[in-house]
Amino acid sequence: MSQPSAPAPRSDPLTEGLNPPQREAVLHGAGPILILAGAGSGKTRVLTHRVARLVGVEGVHPARILAITFTNKAAGELRERIGALVGPAARSTWAGTFHATCVRILRRDAERVGFARDFVIYDADDQLRLLRSCLADEQIDPKRFPPRAAQAAISDQKSRLRDAEQVAAEAESFTDERAARVYRRYSDRLRANQAMDFDDLLMLTVRLLEQDEAARESWQQRFQHVLVDEYQDTNHAQYRLVRVLGEPERNVCVVGDDDQGIYSWRGADVRNILDFTRDYPDAAVIALEQNYRSTGTILRAANSVVARNSGRHPKELWTDAGDGDPILVAGCRDEHEEARLVAAEVDGALERGERLSDVAVFYRTNAQSRVIEDQLVRRDIPYQVVGGPRFYERSEIRDVLAYLRVATNPSDAVSLARMMGAPKRGVGPGAIARLAEHAEASERSIAELLPLADEVPGIKAGARAALREAGALLGEIRQRDAAGAPLGHIMEHVIDRSGLRAAFETEGTIEAQGRLENLEELISVAAEHAPEVDERPVPAFLERVALESDADTVDEATGQVTLMTIHNAKGLEFETVVITGLEEMIFPHVRSDTPEALEEERRLFYVGMTRARSRLVVSYAETRALHGSRDYRIPSRFLGELPTDAITVPEGGRRAEPAASRLAAGRAGRDQVRAAGLQLATGDAVVHATFGEGIVTGVEGRGDLVRVRFANDGSERRLMAGAAPMRRLEAE
Repeated sequence: MSQPSAPAPRSDPLTEGLNPPQREAVLHGAGPILILAGAGSGKTRVLTHRVARLVGVEGVHPARILAITFTNKAAGELRERIGALVGPAARSTWAGTFHATCVRILRRDAERVGFARDFVIYDADDQLRLLRSCLADEQIDPKRFPPRAAQAAISDQKSRLRDAEQVAAEAESFTDERAARVYRRYSDRLRANQAMDFDDLLMLTVRLLEQDEAARESWQQRFQHVLVDEYQDTNHAQYRLVRVLGEPERNVCVVGDDDQGIYSWRGADVRNILDFTRDYPDAAVIALEQNYRSTGTILRAANSVVARNSGRHPKELWTDAGDGDPILVAGCRDEHEEARLVAAEVDGALERGERLSDVAVFYRTNAQSRVIEDQLVRRDIPYQVVGGPRFYERSEIRDVLAYLRVATNPSDAVSLARMMGAPKRGVGPGAIARLAEHAEASERSIAELLPLADEVPGIKAGARAALREAGALLGEIRQRDAAGAPLGHIMEHVIDRSGLRAAFETEGTIEAQGRLENLEELISVAAEHAPEVDERPVPAFLERVALESDADTVDEATGQVTLMTIHNAKGLEFETVVITGLEEMIFPHVRSDTPEALEEERRLFYVGMTRARSRLVVSYAETRALHGSRDYRIPSRFLGELPTDAITVPEGGRRAEPAASRLAAGRAGRDQVRAAGLQLATGDAVVHATFGEGIVTGVEGRGDLVRVRFANDGSERRLMAGAAPMRRLEAE
């Protein structure tokens, strides 16, 4: 008698359609797990299916699951997907950002850290207003320690869980002591106002859980499972929060990709994901390597680049969707030809049946977008700038243009008010109003009264001096413009004499550095401006800017091309991607002067490459106008890391040479320049035309790049030995 056959296993709807590693990650039981989710590998699907299975199959109550994401949008999408899989019960899952999670915890237990439960949360503007008051209380000149610099410094300390007392105890200089005083007063004022900033939400929650045993046990019992997305982007405070909430059951599931860790400048520490198995030696490690986005050729090239990094978990993306087209590597004569290349790629995408919204253009710094924007405007191609305003709408650009507008039109009171606050000079709206009243009464323009500010009643002495100085600068602009001085020289004079450059250099933040780069690009724009024979440079330029700004009309039916820095491209994908500016000191960036920083630049390139679904173009320029002058450029080392059989070059023109030989020629050219120019060694004394005397602190590559520390301001810069206006100082 035959035995009855076993019933066929029922399919599991929560694992249907998953590839084997995805299925393994979803089915993992208790204990820690690290899911290394490569770009385009379906990590969100794995995360949601894992939560759904914990609820629907393992019987975990949704309220005992904490899922942490980095954006509210991602948290909403997570809740929506889980709900579609397991029904309304998913609504009680704790799914939110780190900050939202901390707020929910502190609303219940804030009293344990000395705050009322109805504490208020200060945003960035609130913080700046409070810091200005703190600087005044401490009698610290905001020009020497700008509020934004104080804000960045305090945020950095809080992200590392260091309070004001720790900072004060470890101060080693007057600057450290000053920063500690401001930090302490700022903290006291926040507490007096029963307010927290965003960094407090993390720091105080960690303090609560690590120092209050009852609170710690309560919240640890609350969460049976802790899941964290984008774990490579966590900072130290977030790392400690995950560690303490995950104990004692250790059901910690982190999802991320160390190859996409690109945010160290805002406190993220890629070591958190690299060291996960050190913290949890028994953790399961599952790599999701099958990519559902890009072609095989793009993935092969991206793998080749990022594999050169030493600080990474080994993994290799692959796809079964076919190789697709080779990557186009385009060497351009200059940034204008590069912009024309971008426009041609947009035309090509439309010919292939793509929409404008399927095309993205990436660059390393915001300042690079200006030439591309100009070309798109001329070609009537609608575009949007993601992550920042259009070039001529950026605040620092509008600040400089305000000086030019008032110099051209002395009655422009709106622009005058703007320029008087850029940088701040202690001239408030009251002084401007009194100036305007006096101008109207005397039938003169408001700008005409600036040199005569002493005649205006009711204005304080300090404000009068600032008004007179501004009036003198406007006179200098008009005089130089009338004499036909090059617009680039006028622009540089305004940026220097106004104090804008000094203000951003003193601020010293990443944002300030970006603003300085934009101002340098504005000088380059001005240097290229060629007015007609009978035109004055400044009015002609202002007219051109106004017309270009107004020419942006968006065709809603066809969408817009997307322009953005690669940092803002994380998590997005496009059919066609153009990555511009692959040149040394641009990409990799001039500030990437340590091995760790260089590896992050390489990860950034990897992120940009893996945003492309079917077509990827990378470009570099042989010359580019930067800092008001045109320099020869060295092709980025990243181009040499692309597999030669994965790339091609455009047909015709100077770019028709094979990419490999072109890059080799570039290297040979660099060697010739070095041989004909400076051959420097560490310890050599040099003098630079702009930065003054300095000491060579390092030599890179074959000697074509050197690091120099300058005596004037203590800055260290990476320079091209054969191209920089610099010479060796011989010993006497």
